[in-house]
Amino acid sequence: MVDAPDSTADKTRANAQAAAEQQATRMLFLGADSLADGFRLIGFETHANPSPQDVDQVFRQLRQSRDKAFVIVDEDVMRSGAANLARVRREGGRIVVIAIPPLAGPVQLESEVADRLRAMFGSSTRG
Repeated sequence: MVDAPDSTADKTRANAQAAAEQQATRMLFLGADSLADGFRLIGFETHANPSPQDVDQVFRQLRQSRDKAFVIVDEDVMRSGAANLARVRREGGRIVVIAIPPLAGPVQLESEVADRLRAMFGSSTRG
């Protein structure tokens, strides 16, 4: 019966690992190829230069899988018009979406926060 404590400890460890894996947050990047490699190197799932249909499919899959996710998108993806992206942004919760500006060119972020800042400060930086 000396093995009993070890097998209980092993079962507890295995259960804890399984629970941690179920609770893991997926990290995704959708956007320009010029940014995708950097995100891939730090462990993100990447979708380089996705079409609006690809964007919609990724967000549909995230909604259906019930995964927790942290998703970084570039401005083009944010403006893609993907219905499931818009739905995720409206619902909030387990899928967090943030937009980042392009490496070059003017910054014109589209988000609720950016809209509020423009309203407060009267900025006309939106294209």
